[in-house]
Amino acid sequence: MAKRTRGGGTGAGQAPAEERRRRDGSTPGPGSPPPAWEQRFRAPRVGLPEWAPDAPDRCLFVSNASGTFELYAWDRATGTRRQATRRPNGTVDGTLSPDGEWLWWFDDHDGDEFGVWMRQPFHGGPDEPALPGLDPSYPAGLAIGRDGTVVVGRTTDAHGTTVHVARPGAGQVEIYRHRQSAGVGGLSRDGSLLAVEHTEHGDAMHSAVRVLKLDGSPVAELDDTRGGTRELGLTVYGFAPVPGDQRLLLGHQRRDRWEPMLWNPLTGEIREPGAEGPDGLGLPGDVHAEWYPDGRALLLVHDYRARTELWRLELTDGGRDGKGRLSRVETPAGSVSGATARPGGDVEFLWSSAAEPPRVRSTAGADVLVPPGPRAPASLPVSDAWVEGPGGPVHALVQRPDGGAGPFPTVFDIHGGPAAHDSDAFAAGPAAWLDHGFAVVRVNYRGSTGYGREWTDALKHRVGLIELEDIAAVRAWAVESGLADPERLVLTGASWGGYLTLLGLGTQPELWTVGVAAVPVADYVTAYGDEMEALKALDRTLFGGTPEEVPERFAASSPLSYADAVKAPVFISAGENDPRCPVRQIENYVRKLAERGAVHEIYRYDAGHGSLVVDERIKQIRMEIDFALRHLPPGDALAPGG
Repeated sequence: MAKRTRGGGTGAGQAPAEERRRRDGSTPGPGSPPPAWEQRFRAPRVGLPEWAPDAPDRCLFVSNASGTFELYAWDRATGTRRQATRRPNGTVDGTLSPDGEWLWWFDDHDGDEFGVWMRQPFHGGPDEPALPGLDPSYPAGLAIGRDGTVVVGRTTDAHGTTVHVARPGAGQVEIYRHRQSAGVGGLSRDGSLLAVEHTEHGDAMHSAVRVLKLDGSPVAELDDTRGGTRELGLTVYGFAPVPGDQRLLLGHQRRDRWEPMLWNPLTGEIREPGAEGPDGLGLPGDVHAEWYPDGRALLLVHDYRARTELWRLELTDGGRDGKGRLSRVETPAGSVSGATARPGGDVEFLWSSAAEPPRVRSTAGADVLVPPGPRAPASLPVSDAWVEGPGGPVHALVQRPDGGAGPFPTVFDIHGGPAAHDSDAFAAGPAAWLDHGFAVVRVNYRGSTGYGREWTDALKHRVGLIELEDIAAVRAWAVESGLADPERLVLTGASWGGYLTLLGLGTQPELWTVGVAAVPVADYVTAYGDEMEALKALDRTLFGGTPEEVPERFAASSPLSYADAVKAPVFISAGENDPRCPVRQIENYVRKLAERGAVHEIYRYDAGHGSLVVDERIKQIRMEIDFALRHLPPGDALAPGG
């Protein structure tokens, strides 16, 4: 059961929270519709449908139509849709077998990410253990062959990463084991070759790729972390989808950004299709790729400056013919959070912008999958700010509330990851703050993806402190430009963003008025001891060792070290079953705040690293905004929240 405890005092001279919510429209009266911010969370949404390679009319997608994000099966031939999973805390991790006969889904315990794979018939039927005999673990990839062979990756604290092959009627056998993190990358079309991404070299931020036979014997290795002064990574996108073609599509960073390459592990041949000079494809941002189903072209997803473009790259003559090689796949301005090329050549993609809610669209001209019920209300567009920071120009996305000229109470909403980035995409959380009269600033600090390898890899050893330097630079710009009221600044974020929130409140106490941290790292040493093994490996890479080996680095980057310096009231939410930012280390931080009488509240709920339940998410947003309104100085710019 969810619990909420309170610590410290509350703001004086403020209207009671419930009265204020009725006044600003965030709690409707009897018979009134919910406010727009709440409607954005409740509006049914659908993800990009995954389709079975040998039965493309059979699809799987994620939706919140039931009030919880769950998996749905969709038969395009008949138009039938059905909810396939029903669990109290939701389900989002699933896939289809190549023939479309089976829907696979990962069964954990209330969001702890530790569990087993289950499966059910595509058209419905009882769930059954997909791989009997394998104990629960954290997932590390899954590949299903056309003959029923299954390759599953598993991670446990005791053994690190293991990879197992299960053949129909023959049980399963372990073919790979290593203490460092690794994962299943994919099976060749004929099922004879397996690609594994691994970090046996000890750098969890940059993977190498090994191709194995299914008996575990090695075929070939490609490792860009060796033989140079730069740390470069590889990622697996998949083997060629046509019979007889054993080429593997990879992403590489040899020009300090992600670009595609083709590697034949049997011959050793490597080609970078379309890349004829030092600028590669000529696309300045990160380029990710997948195959067109006929194997004659690649679908490229180009992320650049918080927006997305799609391109088709022809593979005639290995992609080096120089004619008609690269052509634009038209999409509206905004962000594409997923794209797939369908048989016949049409491209389907999940598109949104900060102002417009998501739609599953097609180059054929129509929306592909329309969710039931009302569409989410629109929000407000973003503008771009480029601010000179200590490590170079910092890109921030800025949204201003409707009406008024500022300065506004302003929310710095910090993204998680850290290897991620904010984009011009629809997000109900920032939109809720806008509706309550706040400006919203999102910062793609050093460590974010999409701005080159050097920017992403800049975090090492001064973890957290580097990101906060960039955030502080953008804060200074926001105040000096007249956007932000320096007396009413909220620092907030979830996961890594929650970590940076707590660290910022302690290391920059004069800069922030209120802090709101969701599922954060709060005590880094305890977090390291309790978190899943894959995150331990990442932390060792970021810090250059364990807490025992480099205690001074962990201490310098831990919010707990600065808890005595926190001046701002702070709200923290924590998942009871969170394996990424475990609750015990949050309790240690809260205890220290309580010992010195610091103003704080903590809310604990029964889920993992965030909630997939719509009502729970709305509850948390309401609590976060209410906390900020209670503790910010009053001002005319706080607008109605309806």
